[in-house]
Amino acid sequence: MSVCYNSHMPSPFPGMDPYLEQRWGDFHTSLITYIRDELQNTLPGGLLARVEERVFLEDISSTERSFRPDVHVYEQPRATRGGTAVMNEPAVAQPIIAHYAEEIVLRSVQIIDARTGGRVITTIEVLSPTNKSPGRGRGEYLRKQDDALSASVNIVEIDLLRSGETTTLSRKVNIDPERITTYHACVSRARFPDRVEYYPVSLRQRLPRLPIPLRPTDSDVVLDMQAVVNQAYERGRYGEEIDYTRPLSPPLSSADTAWAEEILRGPARSQASSAS
Repeated sequence: MSVCYNSHMPSPFPGMDPYLEQRWGDFHTSLITYIRDELQNTLPGGLLARVEERVFLEDISSTERSFRPDVHVYEQPRATRGGTAVMNEPAVAQPIIAHYAEEIVLRSVQIIDARTGGRVITTIEVLSPTNKSPGRGRGEYLRKQDDALSASVNIVEIDLLRSGETTTLSRKVNIDPERITTYHACVSRARFPDRVEYYPVSLRQRLPRLPIPLRPTDSDVVLDMQAVVNQAYERGRYGEEIDYTRPLSPPLSSADTAWAEEILRGPARSQASSAS
């Protein structure tokens, strides 16, 4: 039996909920929208937040797929009275199975300057599994990253996924290994193209309030990541379907596993489980 939260309760975790990776597609789409909404009323005059979409097709022709039927239907040869078998009709032609290329959508939030024809000032990326896995999706993301750097656009990258290969700009700079965390954010300011601001994010702590750089004459605005994650969780009603007894993939460290189990056994959790 699935153990879930009451839909009106927040996630049991104080920061990022690692179980949200089970519902990443829907959660990611909501998170992008709420980030746009959160920033919209804080931007200075002339700047607007917009959701940008890039669509491409991922070639899956090289992926071998096999299908085994659940039921086999056989026809025995019909025999005459004399015992001579009658030839069957010609076999039905067998097709070559081909698959459509998978459509991949990359979503991000862009802050544009409406007074200069929509010039992009800042792009905010929330990474998806496609961005962190080998294949065209990761290549497209890295190309987009390079294009933004070349165009002197501020870049904010938010990685809330534990699986996959690091794709953020943190891979290009030297960071003390002891300070590197799976969850993290990176900020690249167009004014300082030779540096990256790295924000480590602990599973056990509240998500940070991130600075969002704008034009050189503007002060940073602040994005409260915990607020938008909480909003996406509660409005998505993920507490009604997430099974918190299901093993995580990839698994947490032994120390974090013990900590998470303690969190999920807490009083609020027990109350939620009995109400579901």
